[in-house]
Amino acid sequence: MSGKRFWRFFNRSDDEVELRIEGEIVDDDDTWAYEWLGIQHVTPNAFREELAKYKGKDLTVWIDSLGGVVWAAAGIYNALMEHQGRVTVKIDGKVLSAATIIAMAGDEVLMSPAAVMMVHNPWVHVAGDADSLRHMAGVLDEIKEAIINAYEIKTGLTRDELERLMDEETWMSARKAVELGFADGLLYTGDKCAQATARAAPVYAFSRLDVQMKADAAMRRLFDVARSLRGDDERERLALELELIKLKEVDGDEYVDP
Repeated sequence: MSGKRFWRFFNRSDDEVELRIEGEIVDDDDTWAYEWLGIQHVTPNAFREELAKYKGKDLTVWIDSLGGVVWAAAGIYNALMEHQGRVTVKIDGKVLSAATIIAMAGDEVLMSPAAVMMVHNPWVHVAGDADSLRHMAGVLDEIKEAIINAYEIKTGLTRDELERLMDEETWMSARKAVELGFADGLLYTGDKCAQATARAAPVYAFSRLDVQMKADAAMRRLFDVARSLRGDDERERLALELELIKLKEVDGDEYVDP
């Protein structure tokens, strides 16, 4: 079964290409499960191979994503940073968690006035003894430092400031993202973009509301799969297990998701 990509390229002219990144950001190691179940996904390696076809062209990247796996996001970020051509990132809905790493690759980042951005600390799902857990805490600290590297290059904020924003799970309106340097301007506002900093709105106050909505949707999908389960059909069993994993992830036990 062929996988469903969460990105799509469109040629707009001889010199310009438009790219849309939507849905979950998936690691190379997990692609087999997504392919088996026909779930929308792509690997960073496949993304790099496709991007190489547009070498030298200016690129507009539209992002609407809840995030995903930090390794996959880092791979796509690196590919965009290496791209020979101007990269403009446009956020038309949400850019949360690992998706924010990809957004930082833009030479210019523009957000819809209705869009939101969220940064937080990396999460992990792990089992083991006390030494293993202490070791993993150190690993998470280093992963956080790596994420901060990308944020620091784009925003110009200090590492202490960025660490605080991640610790507090900061939700940003478009104007707040401009004020903090995560974005450069607002879409659809013309010259008003330059004044966005002076009129920056407060950070979004709904915190984990969007994640809770994702959890509710995962539960509904789980019930749908359970109702359709018949006998010991392997594919349906795997679908049920994957939905359980997804539900566990959005409840806070997610594996290395920034």
